[in-house]
Amino acid sequence: MSHPIFEANESSPYGDLSREQFFNKHKILHQENFMLNKEKLKIYTQSWKPDPTTTPPPPPLRGVVAMIHGYKMESSWLFELNAVAIAKAGFLVCALDIQGHGYSQGTPGHIPNLENIISDCIQFFDTIKVENPTLPAFLYGESLGGAIAILVCLKQRENNDDQYWKGMVLSGPMCGISRKFKPIWPLEKLLPLVASIAPSFRIVITKPLARKSFKESWKGKLIGNSPNKLAYGKPTAATVLQFLRACDNIQKNCHLLRVPLLIVHGAEDRVCDPEAANSVFELVGSDDKTFKIFDGMWHQLIGEPNEKYELVFDTIMTWLQVKVKTLVV
Repeated sequence: MSHPIFEANESSPYGDLSREQFFNKHKILHQENFMLNKEKLKIYTQSWKPDPTTTPPPPPLRGVVAMIHGYKMESSWLFELNAVAIAKAGFLVCALDIQGHGYSQGTPGHIPNLENIISDCIQFFDTIKVENPTLPAFLYGESLGGAIAILVCLKQRENNDDQYWKGMVLSGPMCGISRKFKPIWPLEKLLPLVASIAPSFRIVITKPLARKSFKESWKGKLIGNSPNKLAYGKPTAATVLQFLRACDNIQKNCHLLRVPLLIVHGAEDRVCDPEAANSVFELVGSDDKTFKIFDGMWHQLIGEPNEKYELVFDTIMTWLQVKVKTLVV
């Protein structure tokens, strides 16, 4: 099964089709909504699954995959192609735009408190799980979304809910920020003070990420062509402080994780440090864990040449399918 990325072009992830035509072609039922979170913000949510009205009807659903996108990304557009590909394999896939991203409310690109986003994810994913109680549920996170996925699991562990997720897939997770992109000293030491005085103050504290995220330049341009592209600007002091604290939290507490785990990572990722991801992987308490590093690949694995990315995606789908087959639901 070819990944839908083969149909994309610089202008649209759906090629020459409209979004609805694209879903119809792939026999996907797509639903979207807004969720009111605890802060009274409208959070955009959506789901994809095989269309049950097609002839012949699709087989029963195999599981739920809850997806979390990265910083300055969204759950639609390019990220959505993975959701469609996973749904075509027989899964119910769900995702949300995190605060300040995509169609969700919030200051663009500003994350003053990562705990609020973790809470949003748990709130939305809980509704999907309640509606599908017999399906095994898996988490999927990319970049910052990978860090959020880990923190979601750690938060639910605090609530004695270790068995909520049957597995977790992390793609280039933010377990540590590459030294080449960390704030220069002494700015890193001053961040808590700056963030407390002026949390939304946007300053140049890292190098531009886009040029080191997508190896295929046309895919980087595709991200910029999203009709929902927001003017994120430079990251705020509070946002970067949240990133650094999240990495520290993950490194200190990852040994508590017991969830089956797959990490896929580009060896040449200069945004999220593969060495930090490997260190976290080694410390994770699960006996069922796999770390797959892809030589020569950058941060956004879908940003690699299509044939190479298909190898990455096949690794992910094989892992998910094996997990589903071995589970007793």
